[in-house]
Amino acid sequence: MNMKPNNILKQVRQMQSQMMQVQEKLASETVEASVGGGMVSAVFTGQGDIVSVSIDPEVINKDDKEMLEDLIVSAVNEGLKKSRELMTERMGGITGALGAMGMGF
Repeated sequence: MNMKPNNILKQVRQMQSQMMQVQEKLASETVEASVGGGMVSAVFTGQGDIVSVSIDPEVINKDDKEMLEDLIVSAVNEGLKKSRELMTERMGGITGALGAMGMGF
């Protein structure tokens, strides 16, 4: 691709602006992961910040603490995965354009 440096710089600035807009939107979008038939769920922003964890009172049992801990870990890991997938989806067009310009990340 034969582009003038000024044009490339202009495109990079536009992409930076688009990336900032996507990041702002991701901060307000959420994903939810639920495990154990809905016994434990976790909500994350599109930026990967945890918003909340919900635990069904019926799963709280002092004699089976390990199961609850495992459910929480599973819900958090699944929520993080969904958050990363959302971010990848939203950033896809921008990072794809960078790759087409020879600036893949």
